[in-house]
Amino acid sequence: MAARLALGALALLLVLAALTPLSASMDGTASEVPEFSVVPADDSTPAAVPERDEDLAFYDRVIERVAGGENYYDFVVAEQRSRDYPVRPGIAVRLPTLAYIHAWLGKPGMIALAVLLLAATIWAWWQRLGEEPGGQRVRILGTALMAMGGALGLNHYFFVLHELWAGMLIALAFGLHRPGKWRAALLAAALALAIREHALPFAGLMGAMAAWRRDWRETAAWAALVAVFFAAMAWHLALVAPQVSPADPASPPWLVLRGLGGWLGNVVLSSNLRFLPHEVAGPIVVLMLAGWAGWRSSAGTTGTLLYGGYALAFMLAGRANNYYWGAVVAPAMFIGLAFVPMALRSLWRSAFTPAAQNRPTP
Repeated sequence: MAARLALGALALLLVLAALTPLSASMDGTASEVPEFSVVPADDSTPAAVPERDEDLAFYDRVIERVAGGENYYDFVVAEQRSRDYPVRPGIAVRLPTLAYIHAWLGKPGMIALAVLLLAATIWAWWQRLGEEPGGQRVRILGTALMAMGGALGLNHYFFVLHELWAGMLIALAFGLHRPGKWRAALLAAALALAIREHALPFAGLMGAMAAWRRDWRETAAWAALVAVFFAAMAWHLALVAPQVSPADPASPPWLVLRGLGGWLGNVVLSSNLRFLPHEVAGPIVVLMLAGWAGWRSSAGTTGTLLYGGYALAFMLAGRANNYYWGAVVAPAMFIGLAFVPMALRSLWRSAFTPAAQNRPTP
């Protein structure tokens, strides 16, 4: 009966996902692909090219000023205010890590870094799939799906997006982690946190699971990372606060309860699924989570809790124009598709095979 209920719930979710329009705008206009304005082609222009998005152009300007020798905190609030972007609360001002990395490495260095990061993540998952129960049989497909999910990280147009880098680092940390072998994963997660605070739930989950295993050394390490992060965030907010005036308008609320569309929209629009119609892309996201839930292993349990937790968070928080938050989880989430056939077969067998036939042979 439990398996039948699970199958029914999955079928209902798939139908709802197909019917849910996806939005990337403040007014809720349905849009499968974020709309970038286009410069019309003329006789001297061989093809129309996308005009730089306003948010991306802002990050470009910040990087340019840092590269010019200016201190980030001397200008970022004024720069943000001049573009009518909110600066209250202070958390609306991004951490400076990615701007300095961009300024130090330049575009060629960032391209090289993106290639290395994707290669390292693919290698990490190739190794983990080969070691986890049930992973060996889908190792090639799962690794290919990881490459597909992480491919957006090679698009230099989006290199200034903090979520893009944080998401790839979380995927790397997840792939590197093993119970008892966690130091490399901790380092990758620390880098993700230094770029975007949206990586915090991953660090919290890893610490909680270490505590569940009673690995107190790893638990302490994750707890220390979270403590350091909060100290760094307090320092960041303290540097921003003197430049913020009570007259500055507050940011619109992030707790907007978008429901299923919030989760699906964030993942679809911040990944290469954005090129598919929402009737197809939405159910694919649901199947990703179902695949993770069907993988009975340490990685499967972690993935189910991680992506299910972010799914709930995206249903509750984040405006429609915050769809890019989905890049924090999208890359490795694709791997779940490799386990969908196994998960569906298991559910079907449990739901409709007589109990006597389901018992293992002595």
